[in-house]
Amino acid sequence: MPESQEFPIVVIACQVFQNMLEDMLPEDLDGRITFTDYGLHKVPTKLNKALQEHLDGIAEPSLVVLGFGLCGNGLKNLKAGQHYLLVPRADDCIALLLGSYSAYRKEFDSYPGTYYLSKGWLESGSNPLSEYEQYVERLGAENAMWVMDQQYQHYRRLVLVAHSEEDMAKYRPKALEVARFCERWGMRYEEILGSENYVRKLANAAANLNQADEEFIVVPPGGELKQSDFIRLDKSSDRAQA
Repeated sequence: MPESQEFPIVVIACQVFQNMLEDMLPEDLDGRITFTDYGLHKVPTKLNKALQEHLDGIAEPSLVVLGFGLCGNGLKNLKAGQHYLLVPRADDCIALLLGSYSAYRKEFDSYPGTYYLSKGWLESGSNPLSEYEQYVERLGAENAMWVMDQQYQHYRRLVLVAHSEEDMAKYRPKALEVARFCERWGMRYEEILGSENYVRKLANAAANLNQADEEFIVVPPGGELKQSDFIRLDKSSDRAQA
């Protein structure tokens, strides 16, 4: 495993983590941090293409920190090229928002039919109410609701995740608006105060790659990020840390 200091650090992350990462990463990374638009998550193939283009456009061999989970296979088959890649071993952004994979598994095991809201997804229109409104413009109200029923009828809980009481208060009104719409499917509304721990560990691992434990994937130059890389073999130990 190379020392992080041997390579310049480049960060490509989802915009949902912008505030956290900007506070945690060294100031000398100015100009080497890119935050992608929230909307790319809606179409994983577009996310994949955008990330590969970013990677291919980095001229100098670097340690590239990807602030994403697998995200609907949006990171599947990314080619490292001349770089090292450092990636959280997480299915999506939820584990990063909650603070750990074990916290994510605890919520998933207790409430598998959960739809999560966050500051980023509310701002980008990535939520059931905004999706319905977009469908109405294209399909009409009746057809739009039929499509929504197919997508959301199995969800039973809607959760707003925020990292501060201030953000919780700021985004609660919009979240409650979405919750009222989701009552159609019997979803109940809850709130969870998340944690910055996972994102902080990512920032620490970027500064010292030897700290990249089983919570992360490290892809060497010439390697490719596989879907199987995100599989955790010992989930019992993860849950024991919750």
